[in-house]
Amino acid sequence: MFKSTFSSSRFEPAPNRILFEVPDHESLSATNTVMDLHFHSCYSDGADPPEKIAEKARSLGIGIAITDHNAIDGALAIDRYKNLLSIPGIEVTSKQGAHVLVYFYEARALQFFFEKEIEPFLGRDRMSSIGLSMEEIVRRAGVYEALVIFPHPYCAMYTGICNPIFSPERQRDLLAMADGVEVINAGNVKKWNLKCALLGFNLNKAITGGSDGHSIEQMGKSVTYAPVAADRIAFLEALRKGENRVIGKELNLVRKVAANGVKVPSSIDHSSNIMEKNMRYGYAVLNKKTRQVKVNMRRRLNNRRLRKSAFS
Repeated sequence: MFKSTFSSSRFEPAPNRILFEVPDHESLSATNTVMDLHFHSCYSDGADPPEKIAEKARSLGIGIAITDHNAIDGALAIDRYKNLLSIPGIEVTSKQGAHVLVYFYEARALQFFFEKEIEPFLGRDRMSSIGLSMEEIVRRAGVYEALVIFPHPYCAMYTGICNPIFSPERQRDLLAMADGVEVINAGNVKKWNLKCALLGFNLNKAITGGSDGHSIEQMGKSVTYAPVAADRIAFLEALRKGENRVIGKELNLVRKVAANGVKVPSSIDHSSNIMEKNMRYGYAVLNKKTRQVKVNMRRRLNNRRLRKSAFS
């Protein structure tokens, strides 16, 4: 349950680890274990119960990680399906609004982590930020045998680690603390996924991909695969050692609209929380732009002074 039991061999990234293509699940599954590592159930802001998620995953021939926001009921429920490979996980919403994915080797470790480290700090509803900073969440998760991944590090909102709320220095420190990043999120847009992929490549850490699906129609649009047996420990160790690959494509506009439609009821329920975080994010963006304008103005003034002194 706690960190110490598994080996941490030298990280050796494989070539061509990130592919922006539509996954052929059947072909990939012939020689690999394939998993959608980012999926939401009705226990947070998804549409479907675990039984429908399990049925869809089996029909696609892939494994699944239910990673609900600040909730574990879905992950624990799907763990009981012994004829389906699943990885116990959770997507924690930090005090700042950015998200953290944590994957566990055992369901009971996820349950213990949630009850001890997360539940006492929950907000007023499941989708609200909890009372812990990003650093504190990562530190607490680091005590367990688990992988800490930053999902959609670049995205249009404050939910990724690479956003103006965090200074470049703080981003660097947080990325050093984590085990890796999500490089293709099917719910993200292409330009941000490309930045996520570049970040993952340069970090030389674990990389993952997932649909970030909120309904079963979105499952498997981005997947993580590794040439190992269909075994939870083997798969997570492959991630840890950099022996996996990620393949996927973003959802088209129609599917994105449908996905957002699924999330509307939960968004309405915690609209005040979202508004507060949007205001913080907007202020951070404005601050960053204002600082950049000042830097550019100072640079231009200095250049003028230099030119004048050169001709005087």
